[in-house]
Amino acid sequence: MTLTLAERIDAAYAAEQADPRPPLTRADIPRAYEAITDAWLTDVVCRHVPGAAVIAHRLGPHDDGTNNRRRIHLTYNPEGAAAGLPASVFCKATFGLANRQMLGHSGGVLCEVTFHNEARPLLDIEAPRALLAAYDPVGFASIVVFEDFGEDATFCSEDTAVDADFARAQLDILARLHGRFHAAPELAGSLAVLPTWYERFHNLATFHLEESCEAGVDEAEAFLPPELFARRSEIWGATLRSLDALRPLPLTLCHGDVHLKNWYVRTGGTLGLGDWGVAHRGHWSRDLAYTLCTALTVENRRAWEHELVGYYLDRLAAEGGPRVAMDEAMRTFRLALPSAFAFWTLTLKPDPAFPDMQPAETARVFIERLGAAMHDHAALDAV
Repeated sequence: MTLTLAERIDAAYAAEQADPRPPLTRADIPRAYEAITDAWLTDVVCRHVPGAAVIAHRLGPHDDGTNNRRRIHLTYNPEGAAAGLPASVFCKATFGLANRQMLGHSGGVLCEVTFHNEARPLLDIEAPRALLAAYDPVGFASIVVFEDFGEDATFCSEDTAVDADFARAQLDILARLHGRFHAAPELAGSLAVLPTWYERFHNLATFHLEESCEAGVDEAEAFLPPELFARRSEIWGATLRSLDALRPLPLTLCHGDVHLKNWYVRTGGTLGLGDWGVAHRGHWSRDLAYTLCTALTVENRRAWEHELVGYYLDRLAAEGGPRVAMDEAMRTFRLALPSAFAFWTLTLKPDPAFPDMQPAETARVFIERLGAAMHDHAALDAV
């Protein structure tokens, strides 16, 4: 009998939890943070420093959401201490069964690991660099280990005040990403394993997505435009039609989840973009619309949107991307809105099968902003 993907993940998880062998080399994926050993950390962090070793480590607090996140504080032998190796690392993993189910069905594990191993070395942008990115393609256990930013970076939140200059800095990063991979040979080579946006969304849709999105819309009535809420039964169908309309358009590498909380500012003011778990091959309009409509207040987006889209188009062409007319850009911007909206209605009232993802207040702010954009651009009538 052929197992379903969910059954396959369940079986792999059960077998892994029953296996007492500790992880010793970077080829091993730990089954939990508590299972991590000094030997494994040594192979991950010290392998380029002869004689260096981790001799003790301490786990920081749990931080669970779509991924299981945790900081690990490291103590080294004299060779490691003398080399100035990082005092701590920051990790993202899929140690929980619900995390593996969600990110296995959506492709998120594959996407983040592929980005860090294949795309990040080719990009001249501020983004985290992984010391290790690995996953099991059968059961979707995974871990990505980063040198810790510590106090050298501050992540944004829904409360971050974004002015036009900050928004332009965001668009500079998007243009560099999209321009570098526009019609790039890697899309058919090392990055061909990444799903398209159409595939990524439909893969997630097999795992309770429609029900969660519809429940989230019902929950959001108080902060959605009344005209949009009155047509709530049309939103899912419009979302699927918009994906169909975007599907044949030219591809580049996209981040895919560019809400404000995935942006950070380094000491000195450099803006960066983290959390690449929704990286995919897709059309640049998703990142553009999603960024502007979650970063800006409704009033500022309405005031600055046209100028900022024009700024992005100029930067995209300058970075090697296509020269796109404003009318065409706004058409695809409009088409990109429903699936961005779905990413947040999903989080407001998720299906019990999903892990906890975002605080309700974060979801409320971004749903309100995206819902206003859906209404302003008549996104339900885009196709």
